[in-house]
Amino acid sequence: MLAGAVATAVCVCLSAVPAAAADPEPVVSRGVTIPAFYDPPTELPATNGALIRTEPMSLGLGIPGLDGRPMPGTATRLMYKSTDSAGQPVAVTGTYIEPWAAWREPGPRPLVAVASGTMGQGDQCAPSFALEHPLTLTGDTVSVGYEDLSVYRILATGAAVVVTDYVGLGTTDRLHTYVNRLDQGHALLDAARAARAVPGASVTSASPTGLYGYSQGGGASAAAAELQSSYAPDVPLAGTYSGAPPADLTSTMKGIDGSALAGALAWSINGFTQSDPALRAVVEANIDDTGKAALKDASTMCVGDALFAYGFIKSTKWTRNGKSIADVIAGDPRAQAALDTQRIGTLKPTGPVRVATGVHDDIVPHGQARQLAVDWCRKNGDVTYAALRLPNLGDKILTNHLVPLLTDQGDAISWLTDRLAGKPATSNCRTLPFQP
Repeated sequence: MLAGAVATAVCVCLSAVPAAAADPEPVVSRGVTIPAFYDPPTELPATNGALIRTEPMSLGLGIPGLDGRPMPGTATRLMYKSTDSAGQPVAVTGTYIEPWAAWREPGPRPLVAVASGTMGQGDQCAPSFALEHPLTLTGDTVSVGYEDLSVYRILATGAAVVVTDYVGLGTTDRLHTYVNRLDQGHALLDAARAARAVPGASVTSASPTGLYGYSQGGGASAAAAELQSSYAPDVPLAGTYSGAPPADLTSTMKGIDGSALAGALAWSINGFTQSDPALRAVVEANIDDTGKAALKDASTMCVGDALFAYGFIKSTKWTRNGKSIADVIAGDPRAQAALDTQRIGTLKPTGPVRVATGVHDDIVPHGQARQLAVDWCRKNGDVTYAALRLPNLGDKILTNHLVPLLTDQGDAISWLTDRLAGKPATSNCRTLPFQP
């Protein structure tokens, strides 16, 4: 069981926050027990990025090093304070990893804040769980830590890594606010702040910081790059990798509807109806009983569960009038306005950014991801755009979306490592508007 592998002792940091008044009842999500560590306290610190608690954790794919230190690094589970899209304080969990490898480039050891791709909406799907348990087949949960490879490759460069669990993923106080631009951007930037306060961490406020993410994570890293100047100017951002970012959610909803990842449509609706009254009113008026049951069921699922339960389902089966959810939202000005506020690309990103997208990606559509790069170029952003030209590997079955995650990973990490080492990027904005 997942819970059996988690230490029960919780190290409360110097900036300690009072714990809940009574020990919480264990939360079980689809057969997986969520450790008490993930239950947020009733009071939170005032400062964004402040640590609430930490504890040691093991990496599921780690091995002992010759010098006695674990490879690829020493992991610490953490909970820290962030601010959600409504401006309210929120507790977020994640993992900091102090690398075994030395940083051999000039300057202090850098930090990379990693935003994971889609893991699901159940608390047992949190990226910190996946780092500790790369494969979970427990109860009704099927979860694979597919982001572990990118994390380990970044650690091998000598950079430290902090991975956010996002708002509401892992923590038991709310649903995960899936693909919410502000929640994700804030959580990623505050994870970078929290990493600097982890006991024993070698990174400091002077450490160059990179952002790394693909798919949901690409949207999170892109949002964080836009928000850094106003929300976290103290995070010294050296570069951002944004792979297959869902920058335009209207377009992305159409892409995932009826695909193998159709369950993700339920996660986005669940998250936005939790935080946005306008969208909640529209959904309640248009989703039928079958749809409401599906939304509730999917809210506890990881990607593996959702592929089996809702793969290739069309949202027309969930609405009262037989329209798709995207069409329902487009037909209501309140709902469309709420979704438009989630658009990424309206602000200039801080520092150099690399946007990469597979030309045949039909889950997170290629066109809207490329448009993000164009929008940033028009704002005089320092943008490197890479169109990943692979064969069409099958419509709506995830292959066109997932394969670029792997084929571009080496180039993405090399590009980001160069930025962390202080090497200048070469923007291709001048040619981007003319590329097919």
